[in-house]
Amino acid sequence: MDFQSIFELKSSDEFQAKALEVFGYQYQNNSVYRKFCSLLGKNQVNVTHLNDIPFLPIDFFKSKKIVSASKIPKTIFTSSGTTGSITSKHFVLDTKIYEYSYTKAFELFYGDISNYCVLALLPSYLERKGSSLIYMVDDLIKKSKHPESGFYLNEIDLLKKKIQDLDAQGTKILLIGVSFALLDMVEKHSLQLKNTIIMETGGMKGRRKEMIREELHAILKKGFGVEHIHSEYGMTELLSQGYSKGDGIFNAPPWMKILIRDPEDPMAYMSPGKTGGVNVIDLANIHSCSFIATQDLGKAYPDGSFEILGRFDNSDIRGCNLMVL
Repeated sequence: MDFQSIFELKSSDEFQAKALEVFGYQYQNNSVYRKFCSLLGKNQVNVTHLNDIPFLPIDFFKSKKIVSASKIPKTIFTSSGTTGSITSKHFVLDTKIYEYSYTKAFELFYGDISNYCVLALLPSYLERKGSSLIYMVDDLIKKSKHPESGFYLNEIDLLKKKIQDLDAQGTKILLIGVSFALLDMVEKHSLQLKNTIIMETGGMKGRRKEMIREELHAILKKGFGVEHIHSEYGMTELLSQGYSKGDGIFNAPPWMKILIRDPEDPMAYMSPGKTGGVNVIDLANIHSCSFIATQDLGKAYPDGSFEILGRFDNSDIRGCNLMVL
């Protein structure tokens, strides 16, 4: 299947048509997904609308090889996890699709990456192998072509001076960081930045207590001296990201869509503004599975924007008794 057309969608009708085409391809070529669909009584004949498409529970990426082609994977992205826990594996058959997806999405929301100096404060991700976030940020750093772009592990003092100097010079900066590391930085330093985007990727990774978004963003806004904290919504099992430019409201690129499922019935959907489980359609996942039921809780709005409010407790998840596949 030609992946290029996935990134050229212009309307909701085109999105639905492409999603149904991708469903048919994955139903035919992904044996795990086909078996899952069959157990739900879904097939290429009776799936005629977006809302008919079954969404594979994300935990399948921990126990099964989710692929829709027989090629040897170019790379395997793995999720972070506590010691001894089972991690997700995303077998990526064509890294060019991932590179195209995140580059085009960044351009849609922020413009050409070469306009930025990209600084990355991602210690927990740098300390392990297989992170899709590190793959993306490393490539964005290279594409920025700025001599000062780069990763920082624990060199907070050095990073603070670098940001201060560059920001004062009028350089456009993108600082992308994991939440706990950004908090570490503002606890030690207070900044007043004028030309810097602060983008948090979420996650305390066991280093700090979890906190609600409003509290986290309030601390970061004050510490960095900025009006808004941006956020990135992505995960190991996806090849696309949503972005928020503030207030926790995310937007997705045209080849990605969020649907909110009823927590009691995984094949029913909540009306706009109502809280439920987050289902993601990521058409860039053409060679794995484009239809994923995450463990996130969220809301979706009529304009396509969405919020992420937290995660299900495992005991709260309904309709996943097909995990024995």
